[in-house]
Amino acid sequence: MSLKHTRTSARRTGRRALRPTRRIPRPVRSAMLRAAANHPEPYVSVIIPAMNEAGTIAKVIAGARGVHPRCEVIVIVNGSADHTADIALSLGAQVILFEQPLGHDVGRSIGAEAAKGEVLLFTDGDLVIPASQLRPFVAAVSQGTDVALNDYSGPVRGKFPHPVVLSKHALNIILGRPDLKGCSMTAVPHALSRKAYADLGSSLLSRPPLAHAQAVLDGLVVKAVHKIPVGKLNAIRPKRAGADPLREVILRDHLDAAGLVIQRRGERAGFSDGNRRREMVR
Repeated sequence: MSLKHTRTSARRTGRRALRPTRRIPRPVRSAMLRAAANHPEPYVSVIIPAMNEAGTIAKVIAGARGVHPRCEVIVIVNGSADHTADIALSLGAQVILFEQPLGHDVGRSIGAEAAKGEVLLFTDGDLVIPASQLRPFVAAVSQGTDVALNDYSGPVRGKFPHPVVLSKHALNIILGRPDLKGCSMTAVPHALSRKAYADLGSSLLSRPPLAHAQAVLDGLVVKAVHKIPVGKLNAIRPKRAGADPLREVILRDHLDAAGLVIQRRGERAGFSDGNRRREMVR
């Protein structure tokens, strides 16, 4: 019936009717279709919180898919008013949908609870990072690292470094890990072993500075393994009355992390009081 309609249309318009041709799918497209599904027994779980990221989520998922042959992608869509969830579903990701915003970093906890992999890789829905730049985090955990951090400390050479950057440096000094500089679980991408996740638990992942501090205090293997300059990739957050709405939250988390160190190591966080003779002071 369809061919007859085609011939009639051709006579009416004066165009020559074309014979139906057999279309051979392109190998690249076929491979993409096969890859667009979560592995039933994943080795790596890529956890991606997203809020109104329809413009980037497809590329973010594409990068995540390439980190390991046995991979699952989990997208936590929260408070979105666009098609982020639909796009992620069409690409075979597991989508956990919340109508309202979850709050800062809560998506990491939700995604970790759903993850089945031995390696948990965290990134964000607005960070387009190719698979080649994500694989070093997976490789580090595969080789024995428990917490594989982004080797990115943030800018410190300016006259007034950002207080969040300073707080990350200060926390690592208090933890006795000045070698980490400003690297911490505050920044993505980073990856955890299943052992690290069992030690930290899901709820602590919503407060990355505390999770970072506990990982070091508990003797987990914490390393900065690969640098991705996310400061250049992150979208600029809107400010309210000239202030970053998340800055106070992150700074408070760092203060609580320092309090955790003092709680675990004593009032001087394990540092010596030197040769002070305080008993002489009245």
